[in-house]
Amino acid sequence: MDLKIISAARNFDYQKGIWERKWKDGKYIKHFGADRAKAIMRYSSMPGTSRHHWGTDIDINDLSDSYFTSNAEGKKVYEWLTTHANSFGFYQTYTSKESGRTGYEEEKWHWSYMPLAKQLLEAYNTQISYKAIVNFNGYESAEPLGAIDLYVNGIDANLK
Repeated sequence: MDLKIISAARNFDYQKGIWERKWKDGKYIKHFGADRAKAIMRYSSMPGTSRHHWGTDIDINDLSDSYFTSNAEGKKVYEWLTTHANSFGFYQTYTSKESGRTGYEEEKWHWSYMPLAKQLLEAYNTQISYKAIVNFNGYESAEPLGAIDLYVNGIDANLK
């Protein structure tokens, strides 16, 4: 199986760069206005709320759903991941929302090494508050949008 990690550990500044580019992107401003933070958060974390900060989460092969649903190679990769990744400790954290999961949209490319990530999520929830999510455009949206409650903790319920 040809698996390529296309994104892994990201520090605050790197995540801030991703966020700030999207924040300043005209399509988010034009189409979403005051809701642009929520629109960005469909697939991108606010700095300070990304699981990539922990070094336990990776993005594999492609960042588009269509790669895993419409592309023959992508379908094969996703089938392999859903069948075998768990035996190596990796789990898809952002699954379908049909079960009531909150936060980010499904990300077939985002996999977490749960033996460590579970412990880090517990530590995050005891040590980080909304007061710590600052110093980037739109940070004041973190609490109203539930960046911690609904997004950081918006993973598949079986993984908590």
